Amino acid sequence: MRRAIEFLLTRVLRSRLGVALGIGVLVLGVIGAARLVSGPVDPSAGLSNRPDRPITTVDPEAGDDGVIGTGAPPSPVTRPGAPKPEQVADRFVGAWLGGRGMTSDEWLATIRPLATPILVEKMTGANPAGVPAQRTTGPTTLRPRTESLVEALVPLDTGQLRLELVAPEGRWLVDVVDWERA
Repeated sequence: MRRAIEFLLTRVLRSRLGVALGIGVLVLGVIGAARLVSGPVDPSAGLSNRPDRPITTVDPEAGDDGVIGTGAPPSPVTRPGAPKPEQVADRFVGAWLGGRGMTSDEWLATIRPLATPILVEKMTGANPAGVPAQRTTGPTTLRPRTESLVEALVPLDTGQLRLELVAPEGRWLVDVVDWERA
């Protein structure tokens, strides 16, 4: 008996397996004691005041409080005397497509008055012969996002050109050029 206790204390309880078994026996003992103390369980017992309909936390009569509005987008604001966003987009597309036969600097000079300085910097050194289209195939479509941000979609012979125009001071300039192949 003495050797069995010695073996249990020196080898088994000092190993990981012994510690895990000891914790398991302890947990089962606590659960068993709790069940004995709690008494018999009534299967119909539970929530005594269970709701008969779903619980809502919003007033269904209140207005929409979501981030995405369902109203019409705001109209773009243009400084008096300045061209409207669709005019700037059409002029930019004309300059962007009309660069064949020009040097990179000449082409950029035609684009510069219609683009933001950031876009001009990104386009510096671009080859106008690399423009992937020859002509437009339809009218420019505007999607106003805010009063000073508009997305213009221009159908081209080989795809679609997407421009983002910004007007921080009421003067519209192209800030992003994205071309998508048809």
